[in-house]
Amino acid sequence: MEHLADWSAVRLAGAVAAREVSAVEVMRAHLERIEERNPAFRAVVSQQPDSVSLAAAEAADRRTAEALAAGETLPPLHGLPTAVKDLMDVAGFPTTNGSAAFADAPPARYDSVLATLLREAGALIIGKTNTPEMGQGVLSFNPVFGTTVNPWDTTKHAGGSSGGAAAALAARMLPIADGSDSGGSLRYPAAFCNVVGVRPSPGRVASGRTGNAWTPHGVTGPMARDSADAALFLEGLAVEKSVWPLSSLPTHPARPVEVAGLRVAWSVDAGGLPIDRDVAAVHAAFAQQLAGLGAVVENAEPDFAGADEAWETIETFEFFLGGRHAVDVGVTGFRPDYVRNVEQGRAMTATQLADAYERRTRAFRDTEALLERYDVLVLPATPVAAPDASLEWVDTVDGTRFDRYFTWQMLANRLTLTAHPVVVTAAGFTAGGLPVGVQMVGRHGRETQLLAVTRAIEEATGWIAKAPSFG
Repeated sequence: MEHLADWSAVRLAGAVAAREVSAVEVMRAHLERIEERNPAFRAVVSQQPDSVSLAAAEAADRRTAEALAAGETLPPLHGLPTAVKDLMDVAGFPTTNGSAAFADAPPARYDSVLATLLREAGALIIGKTNTPEMGQGVLSFNPVFGTTVNPWDTTKHAGGSSGGAAAALAARMLPIADGSDSGGSLRYPAAFCNVVGVRPSPGRVASGRTGNAWTPHGVTGPMARDSADAALFLEGLAVEKSVWPLSSLPTHPARPVEVAGLRVAWSVDAGGLPIDRDVAAVHAAFAQQLAGLGAVVENAEPDFAGADEAWETIETFEFFLGGRHAVDVGVTGFRPDYVRNVEQGRAMTATQLADAYERRTRAFRDTEALLERYDVLVLPATPVAAPDASLEWVDTVDGTRFDRYFTWQMLANRLTLTAHPVVVTAAGFTAGGLPVGVQMVGRHGRETQLLAVTRAIEEATGWIAKAPSFG
């Protein structure tokens, strides 16, 4: 019989709501799967006792019965187990941020906005997912829980900073998992693990961030096994909250999508970035596959000149906003490059910030103008396939050397600057069997339509349906 933990989120949610399966059965299946597989991957951390998770599922089943009796509609994620990235507070769980500085953090007293959204949408939180220290970088390793490795090859990284989420999805331990992203933190792991990651338009998913609550730089978004599940998850998260001043974007219904006739703006390397030959080969083959399916694929991309410097200015200033208080009072245990980022942000001048914000505005307008002519912009998701798990960051790609951990992230960073929604989905596999992903960019505020596009492509190509083998 097919294991319940292998069912899609859409199928599970529908079955629980119809009482075809119970939330308890769903929960038990995922807890068994986590017990079986998580020790090999270190994806789910700070997990609560199974008895507590099962009690929450029993309560969900009672709510299902009440809703059916009253003719009420259940929330979209009702009865689905999930775990929250270990940068966000969840009442009753410690938030370690993957840092030795917070390794002994007590359980949080209150839910973050994200955890609140998840509970209101009906999801059942059972633990946390692993992340690099303070969400820094796109590989998940830290001194608290170790390295999250890739279900496709345990000698490789799962990516980061939402690496625990991606690995848990790929290993079929969770049906949905959240991610956050300012420089590829949900896009790189999605590509490395052959799952879907959605960086939504800023404000689509509410945030409780302090410091600069108006920033479009860092966002929270859904991760799932395919675009249909991601769309369901986004439905549960996309709720206006007064604590997030950008969370009033209108929702636009999706139009039907056919791959034949789809207008695709194709970028080989996001304006000249180095791409590993194996990844470039898969990317080129994917373009041919789309064209063979009837899509109109044309080389086109926004102007990325100056985007890297602007992203770095904004990114390090955001580190300063988030980390200055802890650094100033002498909290110890941080990675040196975290403190370096905070201090670089502290040293920013008004002129540097003004120039970066102006460049971001131009990037937004240039991308929106491009997408008035095309249905989607497609770029590589990562410059390499999943790297060795021993690495702290990739310092060389196709002969080009990088001097800091975030400089190999520019495929993602350049799109962050545009403030447009991006969905990462599957494009194929290297000759060695590692997943390769693509970034698909849609019009601002049109995540629903973008997910309809990626879903149609997934159904036509079949790459996202492939899962790791577990013997």
